[in-house]
Amino acid sequence: MKIKKKLFGNLGNDKNVYVFEITNKNGMMVAITNFGGIITSIKVEDKYGAFSEVALGYNEIEKYMKNPNYFGAIIGRYANRIANGQFRLNNIDYKLAQNDNNNHLHGGVVGFDKVLWEADTFTKENSAGLLLSYLSKDGEEGYPGNLNVVVCYTLTDDNEINIEYKATTDKPTICSLTNHTYFNLLDGGVSSVLNHKLKINADYFTPISKYAIPFGEIRNVEDTPFDFRSGIELGKNIENDDEQLKNASGYDHNYIINGEFGTLRKAAEVYEEKSGRILEVLTTEPGVQLYTGNFIDESLTGRNNTVYNRRNGFCLETQHYPDSPNNPKFPTVELKPDQVYSSKTIYKFSAVK
Repeated sequence: MKIKKKLFGNLGNDKNVYVFEITNKNGMMVAITNFGGIITSIKVEDKYGAFSEVALGYNEIEKYMKNPNYFGAIIGRYANRIANGQFRLNNIDYKLAQNDNNNHLHGGVVGFDKVLWEADTFTKENSAGLLLSYLSKDGEEGYPGNLNVVVCYTLTDDNEINIEYKATTDKPTICSLTNHTYFNLLDGGVSSVLNHKLKINADYFTPISKYAIPFGEIRNVEDTPFDFRSGIELGKNIENDDEQLKNASGYDHNYIINGEFGTLRKAAEVYEEKSGRILEVLTTEPGVQLYTGNFIDESLTGRNNTVYNRRNGFCLETQHYPDSPNNPKFPTVELKPDQVYSSKTIYKFSAVK
């Protein structure tokens, strides 16, 4: 295992941003910055033995600072949306930043994706990684409590990127964290992902309004364009005359993963035929958000002067359901001072030879 630390930029006031390139014995490489905990690059082998990029990203820190698409970032304190930027906890009303129409999205104006994390590297016999920590202070973006967050990225010799999240608070609060990497298993974002074949281990999803807020309903995927249980191409039904697809301009929906919440189980699997690459997603979370890059902002050019067009990347964001604080039927996202928020997600790569 090898780790290289490189200067990536500066935020002013001597706040340097570094990128940490971790390479395993097979040649797989993942690069992560201490700004936003962003995965900037993932290079994995294809069926021909060639290594190339499978994640969307930038070469410049300035573009990540703008980053309207959250490429590769840690998302918090709350992943996804909270309706009207407000919630009630223990008979207290809290107002959050409204940065998505009237809703709160991905932690607010300055979420975890736009802060500088403390970073430490580690190397073990069959793995190496990066330990990131951040103190989100009481009142940040409207959230209650001082939240101590630790995110551990580990690359293994089994070509797995393990992401482990832990958080504690000194006051009752809410917490749901995820990673927002955009994947393209063929060419890292040069072309469309609609030919990728996706399986999702979910019998149900949470339908949304035109503002991407769940109704509170749990809907069966049977006989809908949202049934990925047997594996279909992302583009097969994406243009169907379906109200849910129109509401999100494609897929931007939370799936309820089969199996017991809190246990590590497979959430999804993606196969890209030309490269032979396979991505498996395992998680302890109750849900996974499928997003097909419907709103990728083409005004920012990615690495190697690549223009990332609409639907040139997809996300599988493991998380709690959107707007859970306002839906008592959804699994709770409350975190109390005597509890530890704990979550694990694995992105595992392989190729059909």
